[in-house]
Amino acid sequence: MKEIRQEFLTGERALFKENNLRIYDSIFADGESPLKESSNVELYGSMFKWKYPLWYSKNIRLENCTLFEMARAGIWYTDNITLENTVVEAPKNFRRANKIKLKNVTFPNAAETLWSCNDVKMENVTAKGDYFAMNSENMSINNFTLVGNYSFDGAKNVEIHNAKMLSKDAFWNSENVTVYNSFVSGEYLGWNAKNLTLINCTVESLQGMCYIDNLIMKNCKLINTTLAFEYSSVKAEINGKIDSVLNPSGGYIKADYIDELIMEKDKVDVNKTNIVYNGCLKEAN
Repeated sequence: MKEIRQEFLTGERALFKENNLRIYDSIFADGESPLKESSNVELYGSMFKWKYPLWYSKNIRLENCTLFEMARAGIWYTDNITLENTVVEAPKNFRRANKIKLKNVTFPNAAETLWSCNDVKMENVTAKGDYFAMNSENMSINNFTLVGNYSFDGAKNVEIHNAKMLSKDAFWNSENVTVYNSFVSGEYLGWNAKNLTLINCTVESLQGMCYIDNLIMKNCKLINTTLAFEYSSVKAEINGKIDSVLNPSGGYIKADYIDELIMEKDKVDVNKTNIVYNGCLKEAN
């Protein structure tokens, strides 16, 4: 493979359509699309400082690299790309890309990142920004921290382990999402989802888990979670208290204590939901 070391590259399409390259400690400065349509390229300790660096590329590896803020919309329509130990400051990265591997990656400005992507593996990723991973599919995620609203909207076939998510409206319109051993805080969690499963999770959410088709919760805690489960078909096993439950459409809810249960006969068939609890129960209609 050809090697490039400590180069300062400028101008539009500086290495357009190049292939079989190893690039070390180099800077891609002003100039759009420096590696557009490239293939079989490895980058080490290198920096991107301008827009659209890796569009329509294949078989790409970045290690110890940096995408600065102006490298926005940087990785679109790319196939088979790995980022390790890398900082992606630029927003709107990864759009309609396939076979993405992210390990030890930081996204300090992750607005509109990972949209409509397929086959995504993430390990030790930290992100801050709204609309993360919208409409992406087949995602495997471990050790993930997110601060940003509207995450995973429309996502399908997602498995998440050991996450901490501060995210209003997370998992809206999603399908086949399973979350293990995680903490999720944010209003309106999971609305309009289908097949949402939470296992060993702690949730804090105003009007969380509503309008869901097949919600499963196993060994979970609900902290400061009110008006939960409205019009959801639910199988929930909750440790501790639920502050309030509103009009689930069917299934069962098990908890140590439910502070307020609202079951309105004119809105739902109350006989379709089995409520199992210990302690006192206050009903409201």
